[in-house]
Amino acid sequence: MAIYAIGDLHLPGGQADKSMSVFGPVWENHPQKLEANWRRNVGGEDLVLVAGDISWAMGLPEAEADLRWLASLPGRKLLIRGNHDYWWSSISKVRRSLPQGVYALQNDHFCWEDWIICGTRGWLCPGEEGFAEPGDEKIYLREVQRLKLSLESAARREGKGLLVALHYPPFSRPQLPSGFTELMEQHGVQACVYGHIHNTEPEGVFQGNLRGIDYYFVAADGVNFTPVLIRE
Repeated sequence: MAIYAIGDLHLPGGQADKSMSVFGPVWENHPQKLEANWRRNVGGEDLVLVAGDISWAMGLPEAEADLRWLASLPGRKLLIRGNHDYWWSSISKVRRSLPQGVYALQNDHFCWEDWIICGTRGWLCPGEEGFAEPGDEKIYLREVQRLKLSLESAARREGKGLLVALHYPPFSRPQLPSGFTELMEQHGVQACVYGHIHNTEPEGVFQGNLRGIDYYFVAADGVNFTPVLIRE
C-alpha cells in the first residue's frame, strides 16, 4: 500500500475548449498521458495525494465530471485545494460532492495505514519574487494557521509517520525558512510534497532532505504526468 503524489492536473472542468496545450507542447493531450501513467504505476490499494489545481471548473457542478474521472483511476485519492480550484467552496459541500474513494483535506488530517497526512493550499512565502504586502502577507499568515490546525489535529496520533501536502512551495527560493517549514520541523514531519511551479525542469526546484524533511516536487508537467512514489 504505497503513497504517491501528483499536483496541477488542470482538468478541463466541463469546458470542452479548455486545452492546456496553449502552455506548451508538453500539455498536449495531458489527461490521456496522466491516465496511462497513473494506471501503469498506482495500484488499487495505494493512496495518491493530489496537490491542488485539480480542475478549471468554476463551480462544483462543473467539477463533477473531473472528480468522477479521478475516482475511476486506481487507488484512493486525497485532495488539497490549489489556487485555481475555484470550484472548491466550503469543505462540507466539497466532501458531500466527492465520489467514493476520493477525500478532501482542510484544517484536519487523514489517516492511511501507518501514516497521517496533513496539509493546506499554502501561499507565496516572504522573500519570494512577487510577494507583496499587505495582501500576500495576510493570505500567507492565514495559510500558516491552517497548516497549524491540520498538524495540531494529528498531534495525539502516536506511532504513525507524518506527511504534509501543499500546493505552493513551503519556502521561497532559495529555501529560506518560513512559517510552513518551522511548523513542519516542530511537529516532526517526515516528508512534504508540493507543486504549483510550471515551465521548469525538476532540477530547477528544490528536492531532497532539508533539516530532516524530505521534499518532493510533484507538479504534473514537471514529473512527466506520472504520480511520484513518496512512501512504500
